[in-house]
Formats: sequence, structure tokens, C-alpha cells
Amino acid sequence: MLSNGDAAPTFTATLGTSEHESFDLDDRLGDGPVVLAFFPGAFTPPCTNEMVALQDHLDRFRDAGATVLGVSADSAFSQGAFREAHGIEFDLVSDMAGDAIRAYDLEIDLPDLGLYGVANRAVFVLDADGTVTYAWVADDPTNEPDYDALIDAVQSV
Repeated sequence: MLSNGDAAPTFTATLGTSEHESFDLDDRLGDGPVVLAFFPGAFTPPCTNEMVALQDHLDRFRDAGATVLGVSADSAFSQGAFREAHGIEFDLVSDMAGDAIRAYDLEIDLPDLGLYGVANRAVFVLDADGTVTYAWVADDPTNEPDYDALIDAVQSV
């Protein structure tokens, strides 16, 4: 599992927008902290709560110069609909192949929900060089991060 001081794995994927643009984490590094919020699945109650809470705090993240990104195994289509339904203004990254999920050692199965190979709920803050400065991984994917601690972590980068 990644921890503070580790080099964060970079990855490419697709943005959850109607245009399905390509995404490369390397392109987001260098301009301030990057918040990677991995979540199991769009439209599930805990994931909706988390992404809406991140949206509610978005001004504070932006004031600290941070870029917020949600990452899940959902399709770009699902993520686009999810963003629109909940007014999410930050980018969601579709990792359907699971490359980022596996690189961050977050792959889990939730058989009761019919979800396999999805991301466990986790949040990482990366500095401009791509070094992990904050790492939180849920013991239970229904748990949400401490948003104040997350904002403090971003502000201290």
C-alpha cells in the first residue's frame, strides 16, 4: 500500500465526460497538489456522499491550489451522468481496465453489490512532483474520509 513519501504511480485512462477525453496523471502534476479520490461505484450511496462532499469543499481545495480527481472503474458514460446528476465540477477518471486501481493496490470485490475489481475507497494527496503526502484507505468501503484532515493535508503541501 502507498504511504507518505512514496512516488505515486502515474497512469492513463479516460475522463468521465461526454467527449471521453484521454487522461494522463502526469499532465496534472506540477501545478500544485493533486487529490486522487478512488471510489467503488458511481450512484451508490456512500460514493455519492463522498463525491458530493468533495464538491461541497471544492472552493477550499481550489484556494489551496489543488486539483481534485475522482477515480473509479465506472464507464466514462456512467461517470458523465453521475457528474451531471450531482453537479460535480471536478473531473472523474474512468479506470475501466483497472490499471490505476491495481497500481494503487486498491482492487476489491463487493459481491453483495455485484461489483468485482472495483476500487476500495481511498484518498491520496500528491505534491507537484507526484510524491504521496497524505494517504487514507478505508477499512470498510462504506466509510468516508475525514474531509477536514484532507483539506489540512492539501493546505500543508
